[in-house]
Parts: sequence; structure tokens; C-alpha cells
Amino acid sequence: MSNLKALAYKLRKDTIDIIMEGGGGHIGGDMSVMEILVDLYFKQMNISPDNQDSPDRDFFILSKGHSVEAYYAVLCEKGFLDYEEVKSKFSKFGSQYIGHPNNKLPGMEMNSGSLGHGLPVSVGIALGNRMNGKTSRTYVVMGDGELAEGSVWEGFMAGNMYHLDNLCAVIDRNRLQISGSTEDVMAHEDLFKRVQSFGWHVISVDGNDLDELDKAFEEAKQTKGKPTCIIANTTKGKGSKVMENKASWHHHVPSLEEYEQIVKDLEECRSMQG
Repeated sequence: MSNLKALAYKLRKDTIDIIMEGGGGHIGGDMSVMEILVDLYFKQMNISPDNQDSPDRDFFILSKGHSVEAYYAVLCEKGFLDYEEVKSKFSKFGSQYIGHPNNKLPGMEMNSGSLGHGLPVSVGIALGNRMNGKTSRTYVVMGDGELAEGSVWEGFMAGNMYHLDNLCAVIDRNRLQISGSTEDVMAHEDLFKRVQSFGWHVISVDGNDLDELDKAFEEAKQTKGKPTCIIANTTKGKGSKVMENKASWHHHVPSLEEYEQIVKDLEECRSMQG
């Protein structure tokens, strides 16, 4: 697990370099979601370049598609994509490496970006796999700002209706969105009880703590008869005080001075993981 904790900070650095080369990106949410992606791709999910077309693979949907830069970094590390190619072509004219997931690329199941679609689609995938007798699990990661979309709550209703215990939703609860605090824009408290009232098994964890996340994902696998939602309480811009808990870093390209300080902070965090 210590290797994965260090990897999360290495991939944050990769993510920032992609953003710097491309001249844009949703850096704050990239940083908050990283441990979630690392645990799923390197510990939890049955998915790799070797089985990406197998009907028995696990399925992953990044509903908060604006955090695609972190997704790119993880898929590169996993062997789906080439990092140097992604970094050099990201957000360039005519490139397939765009600012939201592109399902023409290896490892990406769904185009996302218009928020609120990931959970309903994941309900369909999970239901279809169960009807086909598959043991595959489906995972979807949403942002907390995304919860203002009504289609999310239709997805919660349907997930419970069909008792989809092969479905696990993760909410990246960093409490910030493009226009400020989620609680000022569209409050979600008490989110735990709200999701639970839709018939889901709910777990609340520190979403930047891989040990807590790992236990939550294992608990989700053991939960039968209902889907699981993990509320991952994270820090937007996690890894450097330059970025942390600042709504202005929702979409921001660091200056050279900011970049140098962020890289220094990330390296210190990485070294502390042992």
C-alpha cells in the first residue's frame, strides 16, 4: 500500500505536466480524485490492456469527466496509453486527447463531460451484466457539484430498484465547484442520510486515504442486495498548499513559480509515503 500512496503523488506530478503542456485542465479535481483512481485501477478492478475488450472485465465510468487529466495519467501508468504522447498532444488542435474522456481511446468506456450521466449509464451497465450472468463490477466516480443534476437521483432510485450489488458509486466530496462552495451553490448535507434514504449502502471515508478507501471498496464487494455509495471526503487541489481548498483552482494553469512550488510539495509528500 505504501507503494500506491507514493504512486498517487507521482501521478499528480504527471497530471500537472500534462496540464502545463496542454495549457489547460481541471487541476483541483484532478488532485482530489487521485487516490480513488489509484486504488481502483491498481488494487480493486479487474481491468487491464490485456482484457479491455473482455465481457468479463470490470467497468469504470468517470462521470466527472473534467478530471480527465488525472484519468490520463492513471491509464498511462496502467499501460493503456503512452504518457509522452498524451502529454505532447493533450488539448492540441485535432488531438484525440481532449479535455473530457473520449471512448475512442483504449480503456475509456464512455464520453462524459455533460454532468449527471455517469450514474444512470452505470446502472444500465450493471443491470445488463447481471442479466447476462456476468460477475463484473461497475464503478462510477462523480463530483459533488454534479449532484445538483436530477438524473443522478434517478440513477440512485434505479440502482436500488434493481438491487444492483455489483454497482459501486463514489462521490468525490471536495466541497468546491467552479463557482464556489457546494454548500453555497446547492447544499448536499446530510449527504450520507440523503443517499441512504434511496436504499443504498453508504460508506463515508477520507477519500485521500488509501487505507480507508481500500476497506470501503472491499466492504462494497461484500454488500449484497443493494448498491454501495462511497462518500469520499477529499481535498480539492490535494498535495500542495498552493492549490488546496481553493475554488479558483477548479480550472487553472499554474505559473512557472507556482509549478515549481507544487512540484516541490508533491515530491515531499511522495517521499513521506516510505
